[in-house]
Amino acid sequence: MGAQLRLLRRRINSVKSTAKITRAQELIASSRIVRAQQRMQAALPYEREITRAVTGVVSNAASVDHPLTVAKENPARAGVLIVTSDSGFCGGFNANVLREAEALRGLLEGRGLTVLPFVTGRKGVTWHSFRQREMGGSWVGFSRKPAYADAKEIADTLIESFKDDNGIDEIHIVSTEFVSMLSQNVVVRRILPLEVEETEVSESTAIPPYFEFEPTAGDVLESLLPRYVESRIFTALLQSAASEEAARRRAMKSATDNANELMRVLTQQMNQARQAEITQEISEIVGGANALADAAAGKE
Repeated sequence: MGAQLRLLRRRINSVKSTAKITRAQELIASSRIVRAQQRMQAALPYEREITRAVTGVVSNAASVDHPLTVAKENPARAGVLIVTSDSGFCGGFNANVLREAEALRGLLEGRGLTVLPFVTGRKGVTWHSFRQREMGGSWVGFSRKPAYADAKEIADTLIESFKDDNGIDEIHIVSTEFVSMLSQNVVVRRILPLEVEETEVSESTAIPPYFEFEPTAGDVLESLLPRYVESRIFTALLQSAASEEAARRRAMKSATDNANELMRVLTQQMNQARQAEITQEISEIVGGANALADAAAGKE
């Protein structure tokens, strides 16, 4: 019985230590998610305005003929940028992204395309390395606080491969979109080649209908489109960073609650074991006293 009590005490202490760690992780994630949301909101106006600028150029140009807007004939390879986290303790955050990336791989391979992944985050890089899958590029160390320079480095690699005749013919992004503290959705977007749609010019169009291009519209697009791709990637990284912290906070809160519940159950079991041990000791004492009393009565 004493061994059982010692075992229960060790388990309670172990669970208590785990609860302290998960609680600390929850508080850290709660403090970081606010800054992550602020950075995400601050980047949205830039993405919105550069998207309007690109749309305005394309809508007002007589013809659009740019390598980043023209789909290649008979595409053979597709690049997929997969945005994961550098660290764990965030529930199913990475598993959801990787599962969606695998679904996208199946769709692209069904079209006869060879898929080349470009991965950010140690979890995604480790996942692909363990399966010995070729990667077109990998970046780690900034999943919680991405900088624009990180997005530019990724965009330069993707655009260079897209412009190469032997490179990729399509570029897709698989990342997590931040909706709220309780909801984050995995989204898949194709960023290259751009899908150009003809739209009517309105007063809100970024470039007015009488705009004359100097130099040509193609030169303007040559400057705008790389910035456009960079902004899309940067926004995806920021959305993923905020989603990662929200997922980590939710996972750590759940782990802390489970640890507290387990401590309650173990404490109850320990109390029952202690009561059983005390009852047994009392029974032994009473039994011994009765035996002595019987022995004394027999001598008389």
